[in-house]
Amino acid sequence: MDNLNLTTLHKGQTVMTDVVLDRFAAGLRGRLLRRTDAGYDEARSIWNAMIDRRPGLIVLCAGAADVMRSVRFARENNLLLAVRGGGHNIAGNAVCEGGLVIDLSPMKSVRVDPGTRRLRVEPGATLADVDNETQAFGLALPTGINSTTGIAGLTLGGGFGWLTRKFGLTIDNIISMEVVTAEGKLVRVSEKEEPDLFWALRGGGGNFGVVTSFEFRLHDLPGEVLAGLVIHPFADAEMVLRQYRQVLETAPDDLTCWAVMRKAPPLPFLPADWHGREILALAMCHCGDIEAGKVAAAALREIGNPIADVVVPTPFAAWQQAFDPLLTPGARNYWKSQDFAELSDATIAVLLDAVRKLPGPECEIFIGHVGGAAGRIAVEDTAFPQRNSHFVMNVHARWREHSMDSTCIGWARELFEATKKHAIGTAYINFMPEDESDRVEAAYGGNYRRLTEVKRHYDPQNLFRMNQNVQPQAEMRAAG
Repeated sequence: MDNLNLTTLHKGQTVMTDVVLDRFAAGLRGRLLRRTDAGYDEARSIWNAMIDRRPGLIVLCAGAADVMRSVRFARENNLLLAVRGGGHNIAGNAVCEGGLVIDLSPMKSVRVDPGTRRLRVEPGATLADVDNETQAFGLALPTGINSTTGIAGLTLGGGFGWLTRKFGLTIDNIISMEVVTAEGKLVRVSEKEEPDLFWALRGGGGNFGVVTSFEFRLHDLPGEVLAGLVIHPFADAEMVLRQYRQVLETAPDDLTCWAVMRKAPPLPFLPADWHGREILALAMCHCGDIEAGKVAAAALREIGNPIADVVVPTPFAAWQQAFDPLLTPGARNYWKSQDFAELSDATIAVLLDAVRKLPGPECEIFIGHVGGAAGRIAVEDTAFPQRNSHFVMNVHARWREHSMDSTCIGWARELFEATKKHAIGTAYINFMPEDESDRVEAAYGGNYRRLTEVKRHYDPQNLFRMNQNVQPQAEMRAAG
């Protein structure tokens, strides 16, 4: 009889026999993968190629029952547990070393009720899956900017993108969720059912359970939006960013514009002599009437002397996929982020200095434009704390060779430190790498204490710890 060594919750080892594992597998509708099984390496691979972990077991879940059984199995055997949705998270928490992975990626159902404008989504769906179904009915859910991102992880961390200023964060549009708790029980949460858990799940990440179904409210969105890029020479970046921030002070909620600084990829609409040179791109989307969008975007498009302007009416789902080619799996990635209330001259100067030191052709800095509807919700209404930020910086180091690790990571960390004094202190947990566990409390600000109380009630043993971890309140006191 073969035995399998598995990693426990506190990083020890436990031995499990084939008899026990076969019994567990027999109770699943999905599939249990061990290290020698076909499909194992594919299942353990995630978007960020820096993460190379070998779980002891992977459960490819077919439904909520499989999730319940898997959570109970992990709890009863004291196993280190990770939960995978889309596998896109920068920190790599979708997989653990030697433990059990609950893989939700086979659970991809997306169902739209156009009459009530409601959406039910399983946690394995991607943003592309959601857009494909909702846009068929002229409806939309505000999500992110990369269609291969998983809906579950994006949502639980907050969820912001092109439609946030108009319709709020993804979490602001949740009606209810079905969640498997640390006890292995399936509960429904909403404003009236398990309200503390409902509050915590809206921004608190994967700390409190495994969501097996989301129910969202949808919004009317025409088939086309006015969207695209205006690309400037980096030499004009300071002037462009100063005018950019001024225009955005009075921008309508329908308009969102992000600034991206990097070396130009070989885009077909750019002259060849600009490929590989530093640029600043204004990426904009107006989600209302096309003619109104042209008026709203005019001030942004009139800044400076751009190399190219490709802002045109385009299907929203296509715009959601525009950046996918720059974010394909297989590269090494490391991020650092900050929240800013304003884009000050001093902040701009720091950003421009960092762009002059870009360590590779795929490294970039982007400034996400938020606020609007998302900023009109009280900080304490959801676990998500960044209601006061108007801009979110993501320092995106991306490279291919292992030998470039220290250079690219060092560049990102240096810029993070240089911008710290200009930031407001909170952070978007979906942008936080695995080495920022000491930043979690500050990231949640005044909401952190309540999160620890909810954690203590629903997960006192901290079974769900492969995340930007909120420790149970009792555990925090013991540690102190």
